[in-house]
Amino acid sequence: MDLKERKELTLRNSAEIVEEGELDEILREKDEPRCYVGYETSGPVHLGHWISVRKLLDLQKAGFQPVVLWADLHTFLNRKGEEDWIESMIQYWQATFEALGLEAEYVHGRDFEEETLYFHDILRMAKEITINRGTRAMSEVARDEENPYISQIIYPLMQALDIEHLDLDLAVAGIDQRKIHMLARDKLPKLGYDKPTCLHWPMLASLSGSGEKMSSSKKKTMFPLHADPSHIREVVQEAYCPSGQVEDNPVLQIAKFFVFGGDRDLEVQRDEEYGGDLLYSEYGELEEDFSSQELHPQDLKDAVAEEIVDRLSGVRERFKEEPELLQPLEEIGHEKPDYI
Repeated sequence: MDLKERKELTLRNSAEIVEEGELDEILREKDEPRCYVGYETSGPVHLGHWISVRKLLDLQKAGFQPVVLWADLHTFLNRKGEEDWIESMIQYWQATFEALGLEAEYVHGRDFEEETLYFHDILRMAKEITINRGTRAMSEVARDEENPYISQIIYPLMQALDIEHLDLDLAVAGIDQRKIHMLARDKLPKLGYDKPTCLHWPMLASLSGSGEKMSSSKKKTMFPLHADPSHIREVVQEAYCPSGQVEDNPVLQIAKFFVFGGDRDLEVQRDEEYGGDLLYSEYGELEEDFSSQELHPQDLKDAVAEEIVDRLSGVRERFKEEPELLQPLEEIGHEKPDYI
């Protein structure tokens, strides 16, 4: 794969790269650059997380070494669970990611974040950041945004330092993490470290069409990747998908990122009286037909639901073998799927 192809694969289905020239240098000069995504393991793995796995798979194909940070200490500081429960959730998350085909370097935050050098770096960075800047940086990730705790303001400082202490070349996250990454680019050089290159993927629209982002704390906005096929079909059927509307259409987004973004075609089965079957090999063709109302929302939903059910069969098989991994989800009100 040449440099142009590697770059196209790195950037596809992303919202922005900061900065493009830095990415070019990484691709030219590094044999196996390191990229990462960090995860709070506070709820079920859903489509919003799968988009990040898809991005890591693209990056792996482009020659990067993916690193997954299980942000156990971050999750604790953000008041989203106690330590033993967080560790159980990590086991569930890692099983899901492995079932999705991601062969990554999996790292627990506590493996390095409680070391003396890291702690000293937090103190040094704290001297460089005002309360207002720290509060703005954590505003998208903190549970208690209106009245944050000091632990939650420490969170973005740690996220910035993770990039240096994991020896990374590319920090990858949703666009909602942009403020934290800009904090890292601004403040890490003041500690004598390089500013990180940052790649952001777009946030998925809520399946409910409420204008919110997809969130594991709001069940109507998403479905867990280990969900029963009948539940996946039901949620997709109820998803917001106005005829002809392309912008903020979650069903089209699913097709874009998880079907065509996974280098697959989408087959739409229709009765002959409605035009017969369709086969889409490019997202642009699908969007054009939907925008012109050649493709009905019901047919799109049926096709997308069946494709996703098929794609997630490996996840379901993993939890059929190890259903006990779902126990921490039951503790926060999520029922086991019917296939277990």
